[in-house]
Amino acid sequence: MTENPDQQTDSSTRAHVPLRTVAGRYALLEELGRGGMGLVWRGEDTVIGRHVAVKELRLPDGAEDAGVFSERILREVRTGGRLNDPAVVTVFDVVADGDATFIVMELVEAPTLSDLVDRRGPLPVHEVARIGDQVLSALEAAHRAGIVHRDVKPGNIMVAPNGRVKLTDFGIAQAVDDPRITTSGMLVGSPAFMAPERVAGQEALAASDLWSLGATLYFAAEGALPFQRSTTAATLHAIMHEMPSLARAHGPLASAIMGLLSAAPEARVPAGQARGLLTAAAQPGVAQPGPQTPPGGDAQATAVHEGGPPTLAAAQGAGARPVPRGRRRLLLAGGAVAAVALLVGGFFAGKPFWGPATDDAMAETLTYGRGGDIESYSLDTGSDYCVNTPLAAGRALASSNWVDCEDEAHDAQLFEVAAAAPESRDSDAAAATYPGQDRLRAFAEAKCTATFHTNRVDDEARPALRFLALVPTEAAWNREPADEYASPVRNVLCFLIPGEGGRLEGSATRNIS
Repeated sequence: MTENPDQQTDSSTRAHVPLRTVAGRYALLEELGRGGMGLVWRGEDTVIGRHVAVKELRLPDGAEDAGVFSERILREVRTGGRLNDPAVVTVFDVVADGDATFIVMELVEAPTLSDLVDRRGPLPVHEVARIGDQVLSALEAAHRAGIVHRDVKPGNIMVAPNGRVKLTDFGIAQAVDDPRITTSGMLVGSPAFMAPERVAGQEALAASDLWSLGATLYFAAEGALPFQRSTTAATLHAIMHEMPSLARAHGPLASAIMGLLSAAPEARVPAGQARGLLTAAAQPGVAQPGPQTPPGGDAQATAVHEGGPPTLAAAQGAGARPVPRGRRRLLLAGGAVAAVALLVGGFFAGKPFWGPATDDAMAETLTYGRGGDIESYSLDTGSDYCVNTPLAAGRALASSNWVDCEDEAHDAQLFEVAAAAPESRDSDAAAATYPGQDRLRAFAEAKCTATFHTNRVDDEARPALRFLALVPTEAAWNREPADEYASPVRNVLCFLIPGEGGRLEGSATRNIS
């Protein structure tokens, strides 16, 4: 059926007839969308003749006086409007008209990240990393200005066809986050993207925005929400007590996502380190260690497994069950060390993606097993995590050398263990190919470096300490387990040692519940 030309003209004309005019200046032409806080209009600034986006905010019933609400919106959004970053949607004006407040913003003709994933499904790793890098830039600019976004989510990120990204709604979540609103039943921010500390009722921090960015990048890479459950209460419970696994993301992008999703704000990967990971992941021409060719076998997703060290988990698909946080061991205690769940695939590319390339506190890496620096070894630590013998080439590490850190002086303290291959007795795990010394060292040194700089190590003790990595030789890697029910031991170990000689007294690590 062919459309009548006259009808087409009338329709086009009607599209430009203002539905209403706000503050005598901004003509509202058509509705672009709506959400919990109000509507978004395509508008025109009649004074200078440019098209703008106009967000109409309405006060939730029973929240507070409309005049107070308008003043708070005006103050906070104008603060956000001073931000100067290419990835920040520019705020032109904030006006009150009737019982509503209107925010006049730059009009960006682009789909949101949420729309993009709904239409295309999970995005390629390098594309997700580039989007994340730009959003991170906007957040860093805000945090330097003392502004916390509070509602970072795919629906607030617009992605243009040329790859340019814009983050919107700066200041709005800050302006409406008031106890009088919260107690009236309104949960400020999107529950699925709300950081654990905010769920627990604490003040939003810059690190809270980073957690939300991690959840957003998970959604973009996996095509699913990391903590979404059937009810809001179940979603909030998952945020507080579970850690999702990754089925599609890999390499430095996976490291960035899992580091940003650490439950403890102080252990969350900082913005600078996240930028390094995202920059590495954003290069499509650079080989990205991924699910097809992990060094330890055919595993494709890496999960933070809090019943033991980070491991390569078997392929699970986009709907993989999250790994509960309930089972804890000494070496992976709560969210603090979840931040250093440096995914194995991210390091076997030959260089560490997280943490400094070199670290003055790092001692020479040693090998254990036949043909290595420590040929005779026992890693059956039981409940004791310190050793009463120096770790050096030519030394032995017997079961009798493992002591309780609090009972006697010691030469080294074990503070992290990371599995370099799947902990499974299936044929793939048993046949895992030895990845070689260079790749094992790169993984171990990056892992130990990252953990050393988290709150796993006591802040007061750290300046007087150094650390070293211990990695298996090929013989140790291929050594048959003690019995048919055990898994091959293919771990790298991280030890604290005295910085200026002497011995250590007591424990230099923190057990974080």
